[in-house]
Amino acid sequence: MDFFGKPKTDQSSASARNGKAAEAAKHDERLVPWVEKYRPRNIDDITAQEEVVQVLRKSLETKNLPHLLFYGPPGTGKTSTVLALTRDMYGPEAAKTRVLELNASDERGISVVREKVKTFARAVVSQADPRYPSPPYKMVILDEADSMTSDAQAALRRIIEKYSRITRFCLICNYVSRIIEPLASRCTKFRFKSLPRDQAVARVEHITQLEAVRCREGAVGALVDCAAGDLRRAIMSLQSAARMVHGGDGALDADMVAELAGVVPAAVIESLRVAWSSADSGALRTVVDELIYSGYPASQVLAQLHDRAMEDQQLGSLQKAKIALVMAAVDKALSDGADEQLQLLDMMMQASRIAQSA
Repeated sequence: MDFFGKPKTDQSSASARNGKAAEAAKHDERLVPWVEKYRPRNIDDITAQEEVVQVLRKSLETKNLPHLLFYGPPGTGKTSTVLALTRDMYGPEAAKTRVLELNASDERGISVVREKVKTFARAVVSQADPRYPSPPYKMVILDEADSMTSDAQAALRRIIEKYSRITRFCLICNYVSRIIEPLASRCTKFRFKSLPRDQAVARVEHITQLEAVRCREGAVGALVDCAAGDLRRAIMSLQSAARMVHGGDGALDADMVAELAGVVPAAVIESLRVAWSSADSGALRTVVDELIYSGYPASQVLAQLHDRAMEDQQLGSLQKAKIALVMAAVDKALSDGADEQLQLLDMMMQASRIAQSA
C-alpha cells in the first residue's frame, strides 16, 4: 500500500500484461486477410496501372479531381487505387469522415441513393488536415456500380450534377457497358488492365518472403496462372495454401496449388482429348463417368478442355470453331442447371464426331 492507501502496482504483473497485449496484437495481425494486409496504402505503393497513377498524382497536386469511373476485370486494383487516393488526399483520419464507401453488400436501390448518398453528398465538408492536400470536397465511392438499377443510376446522375461543388464520385465496375450513358459521360473513365504475369509473380513472391512461406519452383507461377490475372484471388489462394504447409517442413508446390484452386490435372484433360480422338463411344462414356465420380466441376473441365482443344495441332481451324460452338452451348446449359454428366457426355460425343470429320 502507498501513502494514499492505494495498492502498489506490481512491476512484474504490468510487464506480463504488456507482453500479453503484444502477443494478442500479433495474434490479431495473423488473422487479418493478406489481401487487406498488403493492400497499397498510398498512390506510390501502386506498381501497376502506370497511366492511371500518373493522372491521379497530377490531380492530387492541383487538387482538381473530376468524377471518376474505374472499370476492368476483378482483382486489378480498382478499389485499392481509389482508397489509396483518398488517404493521400485527406489523411487516414479525415478520410473516415470525408469518404462514403458503398459496396455490393449494401442495398443500392433508388431509396438508398436518394437518402444515404444524397444526405452525405450535401453535408458540409469537415475540418481539413493541414498535412494533406485536403481539397474542399468529399468523396463517394460506389463499388460494383454496374449492379445498380437503371432508376438508381438515373437518380445518382441528378445528385452528381447538383452537389459536384462539394462532392466527388468514384464509380467502380467490371462492365462499363452496364453504366447508363448520362452517368458515364459525367465521369473520367479509367480502364484497369489485368496485371502482367511478371508483376503479379513479383508481388506474390514478395508476400511469400514477408510471411516466410516456403515455395518450390513453379509454385508462385502456378498461383498466378490459376488466378487468371486476378491478383486478389492469387493472394487469397496463397494464404489458404500457406496453412497447408504452416508449422511443417514441407514447401508449397505447383500440385498443391492446383488441388487448392480446383484445377483439373493436366493428365485428366489429356485423357479427355485422347478419348474424343477415338471413335469408341464406350471409352468416351467411361472417361466421363470417371471424371464425374472424381468430383471435378464440369465448368472447370469445360474451360480447361477448351484451352487444350484450341492448342491441338491435330485439329483444323474449322474443327476448332465447331468444337468451340458446342462447348459454348454446353456451358450455357450448365449455367441453366442442366445435368453435368449428360452435358459432358453430349459434348464429348459431338467433339468426337467433329474430330473424326475431314
